[in-house]
Amino acid sequence: QVQLVESGGGLVQAGDSLRLSCAASGRTFSSYSMGWFRQAPGKEREFVAAISSGGNTDHADSVKGRFTISRDNVKNTVYLQMNSLKPEDTAVYSCAARYGRSVSRINYVYDYWGQGTQVTVSS
Repeated sequence: QVQLVESGGGLVQAGDSLRLSCAASGRTFSSYSMGWFRQAPGKEREFVAAISSGGNTDHADSVKGRFTISRDNVKNTVYLQMNSLKPEDTAVYSCAARYGRSVSRINYVYDYWGQGTQVTVSS
């Protein structure tokens, strides 16, 4: 069982930066691949970024060059550094975990989900 707790969301202006954190419980964090997803009001959940247990990363085209996913296996934490934020980045951001080495953009392959943290970007 893995429990995930996100933090770091908030209200910012366009062009600002935020760093989201996702703290995971359990002693086998390094064996899990992690993902960030977001859901805006009235829209489906969408993939943002993922990092494998080995450190390989994948970012959605919409955030590539602005967002960076990383992980600290000592702290059992995955991060999402978000720069040059835009109003269209406004959403609830959730982290997810799946056992295994591969990154995935598919939400239903992830086994565990956090509650999410709200990010609001004003214009």
